[in-house]
Amino acid sequence: MKSYDFLLIGCGIMGVTTAIELRKRGHSVGLLNPDSLPHPLAASTDISKIVRMEYGSDTEYMDMADHCISGWKAWNELFNDTLYHETGFLLLVKNPLEPSSNSFENASYENLLRKGHQPERLDSQAIRERYPAFNPGVYVDGFIHRRAGYVESSKVVTTLAGYATQLGVEIHEGQTAAFFEEKNGQVVSVKTREGSEFQAGHFIVCAGHFTHTLLPELQGVMKATGHPVFHLKPNRPELFTFPNFTVFGAAIAATGWYGFPLHPMAGVVKIANHGPGLELHPEQDERVVYEADIAHLRAFLRESIPALADAPIVHTRRCLYCDTLDGHFWIDRHPRLSNLTVGAGGSGHAMKMGPVLGEMIAAAALGEGHRWAARYRWRDLSKDTKSAEEARNKT
Repeated sequence: MKSYDFLLIGCGIMGVTTAIELRKRGHSVGLLNPDSLPHPLAASTDISKIVRMEYGSDTEYMDMADHCISGWKAWNELFNDTLYHETGFLLLVKNPLEPSSNSFENASYENLLRKGHQPERLDSQAIRERYPAFNPGVYVDGFIHRRAGYVESSKVVTTLAGYATQLGVEIHEGQTAAFFEEKNGQVVSVKTREGSEFQAGHFIVCAGHFTHTLLPELQGVMKATGHPVFHLKPNRPELFTFPNFTVFGAAIAATGWYGFPLHPMAGVVKIANHGPGLELHPEQDERVVYEADIAHLRAFLRESIPALADAPIVHTRRCLYCDTLDGHFWIDRHPRLSNLTVGAGGSGHAMKMGPVLGEMIAAAALGEGHRWAARYRWRDLSKDTKSAEEARNKT
């Protein structure tokens, strides 16, 4: 039976970065993953995820993302590869940005300025000239912030897993955590569906949208929600190639729609919706995109990006978030099991925050403080708790 100082459940962005952090501190570290890497059903398994600082009035997330962008650039240098593409983030709105509007976009713009950043305001003429694929009759205002972009998410996890292995982390693929053996207020071991058993001094659950199935005590505060993702093959690729097209949010707080420029390897434009999603069981429910989702996409494209309205859809998936009711991470030691820590609740934030998540989760497991830890601790939430993220369409 294998035994480690720390055993992590889940090799997504939270698990692998935590494993790296703990191994760098000299601990023996094992990591279980229920499939090959990257896991085909993991939230991170896609060609791209946005990295942005824009969080409306929430300046803590803004500061975290700013810190992480420096981390992404450092990873580009460390791995001598472009995991993070700094294309900027374009926020478009249908009405003029006004301080009185209290909108996500306006609050983001004002807070960027207050923090000393340099978002560039764009009127409808500037939008038409720089980003001709967008309908300037719909989007009359907005801004571009250059310190933003996207990461190649599947490649990120694969690269970090390889790095973890080089450091001495032992990754066990094809091992699905089933349940914990407990004794005297501690976890003794974890048993897998495949028949293996692993021991550790401390266990860390970073299982994404599977977290609340492995730890049923979290079912009242955490759920899995599925969100439609589309890859389209444009008929006029030049319109969608950076810098003519960039990472964008199209009145995102009201519509949920966001997207990416033509992917340099896949040759597709990814469009997705950051909304309430469908509550799903991570294993028992199908993760399919429905005809109604496609019709919703086509209506958005006809109005907003006409040149993409009839483009072939070459791939779809329903990306599952691990949603906490308040939309914040869940990073803390278990209140009953003294050697169990949870690092979950990505709620659509996790990949962009990758460079800081490992140190936050490791600090929790080690009983240390962290400057951004307080709001993510184990907490009581009611069924009426609403998500705090202002960019997310709630309807």
